[in-house]
Amino acid sequence: MVRQEVKVYGAQESAFSKRVEIALKLKGVEYEYVEEDLLMKSPELLKYNPVHGKVPVLLHNGRPIAESLVILEYIDETWDSGPSILPKDPLERANSRLWTKLIDDKLLGAVWKYVTSQGRDQDAIDKINEVLGVLENELKAMKFFGGESIGLVDIVANLVALWLDVIQEVFGTKIFEKEKYPKLSTWTEDYMNCSIVKDTLPSRAHLLAFWRSRFPSAPASK
Repeated sequence: MVRQEVKVYGAQESAFSKRVEIALKLKGVEYEYVEEDLLMKSPELLKYNPVHGKVPVLLHNGRPIAESLVILEYIDETWDSGPSILPKDPLERANSRLWTKLIDDKLLGAVWKYVTSQGRDQDAIDKINEVLGVLENELKAMKFFGGESIGLVDIVANLVALWLDVIQEVFGTKIFEKEKYPKLSTWTEDYMNCSIVKDTLPSRAHLLAFWRSRFPSAPASK
């Protein structure tokens, strides 16, 4: 069998990069990882993603694929080893894409407004709570969003599992609380306890230090 070149350009602090790594590991695909400095992008990254110049980029046999959601679907369609990331049923696949769009469009946008306001934008907080409420209801009695195993929506929702908790601590505003979102909190524990996820995501301490260094004037960073 011809050895395939699989390389990921990413950053430890990027929730989007970690999506790609988790998907590759779930599929059992070996890859080379290239750490990028988010403030000083390499010529290779700009070459492979000239439009946005962002991580992640997946390089497969010399061909670059950018944007995490696009990469996740590419991984699922390219490698049939390991579990399917997207459901096989067309309706379930469509629903999974709908939930990922909700997370990346509505939740991410609200989180970014929350960050840029250093936790002061109440409208952003309300929108975050709105999306968390929708996700809480969607889980129903399931362990993961796709059932009993990690799938597309779970991988995309790592923003909730780790990053949101860290960010809210930095800015001193409690949004994601166990009492308010019990099913989502249980999902977070199950997701974070998955060995592949645990081995891939940065430590909470590392992420907390990163965000505090970016916002030293934030209330909880002082």
